[in-house]
Amino acid sequence: MTEKQIKQIQTLGQLKKSGWESLTIKEEIRKNLIENLKENKNSFEGIIGFEDTVVPDIERALLSKHNILLLGLRGQAKTRIARLMTELLDDYIPYVSGSEINDDPYKPLSRYALELIETEGDKTPISWLHKSDRFVEKLATPDVSVADLIGDVDPIKAANLKLPYSDQRVIHFGLVPRSHRSIFVINELPDLQPRIQVSLFNILQEGDLQIRGFKLRLPLDIQFVFTANPEDYTNRGSIVTPLKDRIESQILTHYPKDIATARAITEQEAIVGDKNALIHIPDPAFDLLESISFKARASEYVDENSGVSARLSISALENLVSTAERRTIINGDKKSCVRLTDFWGIIPSMTGKVELVYEGEQEGPHSVALHLIGAAMKDLFLTMFPHPENKDQSSKDPYGTINAFFSGGNSIDLENDFSDKDYFKELDKVAGLSKFIDDSGVANNKIEKGFFMELVLHGLSEFEFINKSIIDTQVHYEDPLANMFGDFGSGDN
Repeated sequence: MTEKQIKQIQTLGQLKKSGWESLTIKEEIRKNLIENLKENKNSFEGIIGFEDTVVPDIERALLSKHNILLLGLRGQAKTRIARLMTELLDDYIPYVSGSEINDDPYKPLSRYALELIETEGDKTPISWLHKSDRFVEKLATPDVSVADLIGDVDPIKAANLKLPYSDQRVIHFGLVPRSHRSIFVINELPDLQPRIQVSLFNILQEGDLQIRGFKLRLPLDIQFVFTANPEDYTNRGSIVTPLKDRIESQILTHYPKDIATARAITEQEAIVGDKNALIHIPDPAFDLLESISFKARASEYVDENSGVSARLSISALENLVSTAERRTIINGDKKSCVRLTDFWGIIPSMTGKVELVYEGEQEGPHSVALHLIGAAMKDLFLTMFPHPENKDQSSKDPYGTINAFFSGGNSIDLENDFSDKDYFKELDKVAGLSKFIDDSGVANNKIEKGFFMELVLHGLSEFEFINKSIIDTQVHYEDPLANMFGDFGSGDN
């Protein structure tokens, strides 16, 4: 039915004449999913990297009319998947006007709806509920009570209506009954106390509600989606076995399996706005950013059971662009390019998003972040330029002129907030560096040339051909033996 037709249906009699059919929410989701599959339409738009793994499992579960547990580490789009399920609902459904639990006019459950239909018959007023209002989400915390989820006796209602506590009309329904005919999501299920989890048993299986001695037979029509982090099973709690048994499908989520997928997610989610007009980002900078997250997930300093959220890369990209933007504004440059030194600006996006093991805590969050950034830069250097240690005796060392510059006692200092003019002036001091980048053909334009010039210097420092040190707001490059000889010269005679 069109929205215009829906607005014309305001009573139960008109609804019957319209030919509308009542479906359970799981039948409704199944029907619309089947239509999407027939039309080869993506039911989970914006979910990247799960096309061949998680999404097929979810579709199978929904076709089976299952309640679902999404199990995975943080930042794996579990909540977003649950929210997208609303797109599989009909645009509007009718309910008995004034009903607290969205009573189906054809299958009323509450005493209010039953009595209204018995009194008014086909004149019973009907309202319409949009699919966006059929999603209820609750974060499980230790303080959640049975009253929050299921309901409780409301003494104020009893007093106002002058009803005894034995009357069902004094019950104040909790979130679960109010989610009748909706998708109900409980995030971080293991955080829910076991006695609260137990209260969900009969709702999932038989549809019974137990509130302060009232035994209600309410066959609630709900699509349950639960999310959990495997870490929670040991650190904060667990899902009680009988509840897990009642959740028909448990689906494992995962992090992006390759840089290209991770990059697509970050570019889709990062809020960069109109900064692209001011800041140019070399293509390899995106890969470098994602590589940092991959390094973190494999790092001995990071707790692998906690995981490294995809939000790290998203926040890091936003901070990277803002670092370059701030520098550009300060210097009054019309347009600038992301530099390698700008990557130090992403450290605040990293330190709060990785859980460190004991060795990592000893190193310190800032040092671990620098280590991960450096390791990712080293990998990028090796993918773009010759390995500095693989020298062919019959050919000229491609880094010979650059190394000779530093061996001659020269050094350079790259300030974080250098203007483009000062930045290139400092880099151009390194003999042979500019020509090396030109010959390699990696820079697509002049503005991003500095990024690759810096990458060469960093790569050579990783292999200890030159020395790199970060001092406050600058990166200092010099000969690796300079400090050693300086120490010798400063000794007492």
